[in-house]
Amino acid sequence: MSELVYGCMGLGGDWDGEEVTVDAVDAAERAVLAALDAGMTTFDHADIYRRGKAERAFGLVLQRHPGLRDRIRIQTKVGITLPTDDVVGHYDLSGEAIRGRARACLERLGVDHVDTLLLHRPDPLMEPQDAADALQELVGEGLVGAVGVSNFSAAQMRSLQRHLDLPLAVNQLELSLHHRGFVEEGICVNTAASTSAPFPEGTLEHCREQGVQVQAWGSLAQGRYSGRLPDDAEGADRRTARLVARLAEELGATREEVVLGWLMKHPARIAPVVGSTDPDRILACAGAQRVAASMSREQWYALLTSARGAGVP
Repeated sequence: MSELVYGCMGLGGDWDGEEVTVDAVDAAERAVLAALDAGMTTFDHADIYRRGKAERAFGLVLQRHPGLRDRIRIQTKVGITLPTDDVVGHYDLSGEAIRGRARACLERLGVDHVDTLLLHRPDPLMEPQDAADALQELVGEGLVGAVGVSNFSAAQMRSLQRHLDLPLAVNQLELSLHHRGFVEEGICVNTAASTSAPFPEGTLEHCREQGVQVQAWGSLAQGRYSGRLPDDAEGADRRTARLVARLAEELGATREEVVLGWLMKHPARIAPVVGSTDPDRILACAGAQRVAASMSREQWYALLTSARGAGVP
């Protein structure tokens, strides 16, 4: 069964500086408690989020709530170096970097292990054996419980898996009603549009076959269909926002639950990552699994057709 994951990218304040303020920790605490109330028990991090402040703020929330660590799962990601005045932004999935960054994540979080460690983005210079050795060492040392990837294609997953003696547990990808290449890639097979589907072919199928959990970042599409439609939104987006509102009434749900339920109805058992820091909006996502179960095939296709601005091929 799919689940909701809480994405911690918005915790910790702004993207400047290294200090985590009391106000930022208070806001993080409110968001974390709302996520728990909404039934979320997996919390997703990355070492770059707020330049490390998201993990620090979360660690301070854990200090405020003794026993909370035992009730939740923590996953984090490594592999991206953000640009600075002196360094170009780049990826680094060398074994040395994976080991060092994973340990730095534990220190910021104030924990002795994370449940899952993901490689954040494919690094063209990655040596699969080197990366696999680092991941297996971290698991062997008890610092990491399971390993996975983010933004990897099926081919990239297979290349890494050949050198791993433990299974990849997660692949986190951008998936939403707006970013729906994962559907287009399938329905456009044997059509003129088949070469333009912006999603690596067969990735969800590979994850299903191998038992890899698919997590969806950007799952709410920045609120595009649930109350934050951009001023320059096109007609298809506006029609879809109206349809989401109508279906929310029909299903006795929030608009957020409709948007997430559309994802969760997919047989790949997609686990949406909810990244809002607004407690009310986090709680508005709580019933997405119920909506997924009750949404009809016709309603699912109505949302797809509206969002793509055209009928299926």
